[in-house]
Amino acid sequence: MGRARRRAPRPPPRLVGHGRDRRRRRRPGLPSRDAAAGRRRHLARRRDGPHPRLGRPGRPRPLRRRARGRLAGHRRPRRRRHRRGRAVAGARHPGRAAVPRRARHRQPAARRARRGRRAGRGGPRAGAGVIDGIRLAVSLLTVVPVPVGAVDRRAARWAMLLAPAVGLLVGGAAALVLLAAGALGLPGTLGAVLAVGSSAALTRALHLDGLADLADGLGSRKPAAGALAIMKRSDIGPFGVVTLLLVLLVQVAAVAGAPHPALAVLVAAAAGRLALPWACRAGVPSARSGGLGDLVAGTVPTAGAAAATAAVLAFGAVAGVPGVLAVAAGLAAALAMLAHARRRLGGITGDVLGALVEIAATAALVVLSAR
Repeated sequence: MGRARRRAPRPPPRLVGHGRDRRRRRRPGLPSRDAAAGRRRHLARRRDGPHPRLGRPGRPRPLRRRARGRLAGHRRPRRRRHRRGRAVAGARHPGRAAVPRRARHRQPAARRARRGRRAGRGGPRAGAGVIDGIRLAVSLLTVVPVPVGAVDRRAARWAMLLAPAVGLLVGGAAALVLLAAGALGLPGTLGAVLAVGSSAALTRALHLDGLADLADGLGSRKPAAGALAIMKRSDIGPFGVVTLLLVLLVQVAAVAGAPHPALAVLVAAAAGRLALPWACRAGVPSARSGGLGDLVAGTVPTAGAAAATAAVLAFGAVAGVPGVLAVAAGLAAALAMLAHARRRLGGITGDVLGALVEIAATAALVVLSAR
């Protein structure tokens, strides 16, 4: 017997098909190009590469070696995506994106705040307190609807320092009323009544309300707690009514008898608001917690109050010596009432501040009415 003939090994398959060959079937009787070439269909193998294409000869792709210090199949992240200290979206390998941040020396809080202000990041903006103070002063002292920014003690300090400037708005409106009344030929007394009424309307009569409440509280002769409770009520007592009538009559008579009524109301409005920085200076406490008095008490430095006084005196000098004397008289009257209120109530409240404005403005008008 002869030896058994060995069969020749089959050639390796060259076509790739995943599970099922999806090529179009040819009609029977037509020769197939693959059949003519002697190719066979088969399942994908490892040597065909990671991404075989169906219906075409698959070329074997060599496996990539494991890189040193990296996982196989992962490239090194690009430089522009490589950020220090945090993983960046879109990095090639999120595990490689987080690199430990360098250690830095701790800086004092003051130095960090200065750096933030210089760079424009963090910290308060330059001039933000002044702008907030102007808005707060206009919203508190007038009826003008102004959007209020931050309401804190820094804004309150600037609001009290800028109160005399806001008083010029109220005095300017009253001066315009007087000029219009004179142009229309109205009597001086009627023009004075209209000017005083316009001032009360522009301030929502809050200063007059504070004057009436302070008169009721101090006229009750009760201790501080009882007087503060009376001042907090919404009604008005006999002391308040009498005080309001007297103050309004004196203001109308002084404006009507002033040589220059329009200039007189301007100077008096600024002199009346000058009492606010001195009432809110450092060392003057609040009579009770909460409210306007607690917000503004002790916020103004003495140097700031003195600077505001110098500015108002310079403005009063426009009216000559009577203008300077009017500012001084108004400030003296306000400081005297402030001392009395501190002794009786223990500090200031919003009603005390409003009363001081009206008392200082009335004293200034009395001086300016002298011929």
